[in-house]
Amino acid sequence: MFGEPQGQRAEAVAKTAVVGGLVNLGLAVIKVGAGVLWHSQALVADGIHSLSDLLSDVLVWYAGRHAARAPDQEHPYGHGRYETLATLVLGVFLLMVAVGIGWDAGNRLFAPAELLRPQPLALAAVLVSILVKEWLYWWTLGYARRVRSDMLRANAWHHRSDAVSSVVVLVGLVGTLMGLPYLDAIAAVVIAVMIAHIAWELGHRSIRELVDTGLEAERLAAIEKTIDSVGGVRNIHMLRTRRHGWQASVDVHILVDPRLSVSEGHLIALLVEDRLKSQIDEITDVTVHIDPEDDATEPLSVVLPTRAEALTRLERLWEGVPEATSCRRTILHYLNGRIDVEVYFPLAVCAGECSRAEAVRDRLQSALAADPVFNQVFVYFG
Repeated sequence: MFGEPQGQRAEAVAKTAVVGGLVNLGLAVIKVGAGVLWHSQALVADGIHSLSDLLSDVLVWYAGRHAARAPDQEHPYGHGRYETLATLVLGVFLLMVAVGIGWDAGNRLFAPAELLRPQPLALAAVLVSILVKEWLYWWTLGYARRVRSDMLRANAWHHRSDAVSSVVVLVGLVGTLMGLPYLDAIAAVVIAVMIAHIAWELGHRSIRELVDTGLEAERLAAIEKTIDSVGGVRNIHMLRTRRHGWQASVDVHILVDPRLSVSEGHLIALLVEDRLKSQIDEITDVTVHIDPEDDATEPLSVVLPTRAEALTRLERLWEGVPEATSCRRTILHYLNGRIDVEVYFPLAVCAGECSRAEAVRDRLQSALAADPVFNQVFVYFG
């Protein structure tokens, strides 16, 4: 099996979320306080951006605790969509914050008397933010790689976005201290745009998931490669995916040898399911449908008679073949819109004579010509 046990994954999610949340809370207090105390609107905006990371950490913690709960009668696909809904709400909230920050900064740009004059001490708070958030990015990314979690990887990049926004603030503060007072307000507008961009990404991704958009092209390619690696799989006839928070489910139709036994086909399906779950991190639910042929291009077999009716027809067709009464086993193959028939006789029927065995087969095949639903007959002795 690949990857970490579920318990270690949950522990990694909880640890990074709690540590990240505490760091973001501390940075938000420091930056907002420093921005108010030392008159930097951009620093205040950056502190609010840190609060957005705090909300992201809360979301990750909630997802790690609740979204991974086992499916139940009311939620047969699990509880991953709780994370999706929370992410959508967070995206809307961040968009409102971005509009508020941008609106206030824009008003200040057109009212020079209201422009704030940052003090040099504000630079210290910005430098601390950049260093701490860059460390938090690499630390969280390390856990994301260790447990192969896209959710943690996304949260790590959320931390880095805060570090980048602090760099923007640093540029604005330095410019303002050098005699360009507009730069601080412009930096606040830039941060507002960044927050709006994050809000759009969170909301757009959540909406796509809620309307059952499939996995990304690169993930589909990885799924197809994994399925193709299973022995016995001839082709993939249909592949459908959907997300449930950090989890994903797969519904796939695979083509196999049309004359495999039911048990061998079932084994192939189990191998496909196990390999997908073990090698592709977010997949937790797999449904495999075994196809003996591509039913998108071949005639539908549902119009053919069922086994009981088919056996009755065969009995009537083979009334003139005395050996047919000795048949021990009959297997029906519904292929290409018709039925192939396998029949098994005891050795005594042919008495070791090859010519007699061929004669039995020829008579059975000739009798099938009277009914168009039947195609070929395959005769076995033993």
